[in-house]
Amino acid sequence: MTDAPESRSKPRKRLQYGEGREALLNAAVRVVARGGLRKLTYRAVAEEAGVTHGLVVHHFGSRDALIEEALTHTIRTSLSTSSLEPGTGKVADFSVGLSEMVTADPDTQAFQYELLLESRRRPELLPHLRELYDEYFDATQRELSRMLPAGADKALTRLVFAALDGLVLHQLVFAEPEVTDSALEELRALLRLLDAAGDGSGSGEAHA
Repeated sequence: MTDAPESRSKPRKRLQYGEGREALLNAAVRVVARGGLRKLTYRAVAEEAGVTHGLVVHHFGSRDALIEEALTHTIRTSLSTSSLEPGTGKVADFSVGLSEMVTADPDTQAFQYELLLESRRRPELLPHLRELYDEYFDATQRELSRMLPAGADKALTRLVFAALDGLVLHQLVFAEPEVTDSALEELRALLRLLDAAGDGSGSGEAHA
């Protein structure tokens, strides 16, 4: 891996104990989100984070390790901020704040799409991506099973998650959070219909 001469546009700083790894992961995410995976080098991450090149090497050891840890970091960050699994079993709570999450931190989402596309060119990325995306699928299925009396099979889970994933991608490209919010309301309306059909009462009140 060959790096360009290190830029001095950002001042070096001393990271506090425990924050170094996360700061570098966030810097790696920003580098990839803005320039693609081909732009990810130790020096680019160091410059983005405002630290020394050696600190990146110390924390990760290899570029592949940096990529894998950054992917794990972004997916778990998304899971914790997207209300994909609020745990309430209420349709009204499902994926609340999704558009705000994308608006607040688009780089986290763009990074994941960059790696998905890159896995078509680098198949060695696919097993790790599949393992981590299973966390999204499992969280979606658990919450759907809380909401719907009949539960949720793999096909329904993938359908719902694909809708959410597509909305995030479209908001990244078209910057229309209001469209995301409107589409989510339509998705919740469909889930209420499934809820009502599943419990046989037609009310769906327990999961409003």
